[in-house]
Amino acid sequence: MENFFSILGGMGTMATESFVRLINHRIKAHKDQDYLNYVLFNHATVPDRTAFILNEKAKNPLPYLLDDIEKQNLLQPSFIVLTCNTAHYFFEQLQAKTAIPILHMPREAALKLKERSQAGEKVAFLGTAGSVKAGVYKKELETQGFEVIYPDEEIQDKVNYLIYHDVKENDYINSALYLEILSDVFDGLGCNHAVLGCTELSLVQEHTKDNPYSVIDAQSILADRTIELALKNRSS
Repeated sequence: MENFFSILGGMGTMATESFVRLINHRIKAHKDQDYLNYVLFNHATVPDRTAFILNEKAKNPLPYLLDDIEKQNLLQPSFIVLTCNTAHYFFEQLQAKTAIPILHMPREAALKLKERSQAGEKVAFLGTAGSVKAGVYKKELETQGFEVIYPDEEIQDKVNYLIYHDVKENDYINSALYLEILSDVFDGLGCNHAVLGCTELSLVQEHTKDNPYSVIDAQSILADRTIELALKNRSS
């Protein structure tokens, strides 16, 4: 197979399925051959990224991710898509192990937000506690001139419940809780935008109707960027 990319997913699996569905549905395909060539690594047994970031005595996911990169080095895809936001904590170490470019989801989201808004606006970051502590999104958003607002403890507890209890554990799209969280950060904290830095939140966003808030869905932006690069490579 030529002109293909690889997806490093499985963190979690339902969110990865959502990403794959996005790229398949957004391709203007009239026959089988119009779809994209890709290989999916659904590495569901990678240890929890947030658990390690919050407590380094927990099992380290990095060796598992590095092993995935080594396997992709053998396949030589055109580029690698890392679909887990929290795993971007290890981005530099992963990229250092391969000459194959890895798309940086937080950076792509920050650049897209810059296109759509003005510097200096307040941006709420919604993600796992691990992503909050890692600060990857904070760095990328501040580089583009935004003021990053983290949820307070009460709001973050709601975010954690939505991600882990509702989506990961019960495969439940709790749109009511999601909209409540958005109301908390927009109406309560005075934010102009919210960036979704967790693929489980992206899954909820995908299925939530009548959302009145300015939300930047990092997974959705990553899907568009993936399609753009894949089509460019195919035509070159």
